[in-house]
Amino acid sequence: MARRRHLIAYDICEPRRLRQVCKVMEAYGTRLQYSVFLCDLSELELVQWRSDIHVVMDYREDSVVMIDLGTTGSAAAVTQLGKPRTLPTSGTTVL
Repeated sequence: MARRRHLIAYDICEPRRLRQVCKVMEAYGTRLQYSVFLCDLSELELVQWRSDIHVVMDYREDSVVMIDLGTTGSAAAVTQLGKPRTLPTSGTTVL
């Protein structure tokens, strides 16, 4: 199964949960902005990410937005203005 590229952004209200969500996100993707990550995930990794993020979020106060950009080899392009960021070329990023 092909990996799919996801743009994930979050807004977490409490500093402790914010740090926990940040650690989860750093394990799955590349930071583009303070609360925005680009993640290349297999179906299994996506299920595991959802499980990991579910444990640390408070659904009454926090929000996470995930946009599926398609397969990692698709035409979905990421354009950057200003300070350049290193984007994953494909596959899992292990930290």
